[in-house]
Amino acid sequence: MRVLGVDPGLGCTGYGIIESVNNKLVLLETGTIRTCAKDRLPQRLNKIYRGLMQIAKVFQPQFLAVEELYSHYKNPRTAIIMAHARGVICLVASYGNMRLVGYSAKRVKMAVTGSGQAKKMQVQKVVRNVLGLKKEIPASDIADALALAITHINAFKRIKY
Repeated sequence: MRVLGVDPGLGCTGYGIIESVNNKLVLLETGTIRTCAKDRLPQRLNKIYRGLMQIAKVFQPQFLAVEELYSHYKNPRTAIIMAHARGVICLVASYGNMRLVGYSAKRVKMAVTGSGQAKKMQVQKVVRNVLGLKKEIPASDIADALALAITHINAFKRIKY
């Protein structure tokens, strides 16, 4: 099973592709798609779309795991911006023939670290250990995307689709 985990953001979208082979997790690719704040919204969303579509074409994951939106944003503008980015990610899942799955941030933290209140650094450390990486994960956006993919792979073992 191959999963593309995506941490949505308008300025920086993190992604990571993990494959589960014989109950072993294999990291295939990670990165970020960065957009320029000076660009208009449609151009920024298009850059995210094109970047993720290229990744989907190359790696052909079966699932796309993305963080769910939650309704208690302190700043409603943040929720709207996240919804734009997440909408593009949903479109990528459709055009890339991937099954879209969503997990709350709390569930991902719980699944990966054992605590729904884990800090970013804890998530990064556990993800690094789970994947057997020697180097630090360069960005929290990437670590979050990888954590989403790991969460789905582990959940998939318990859920029949």
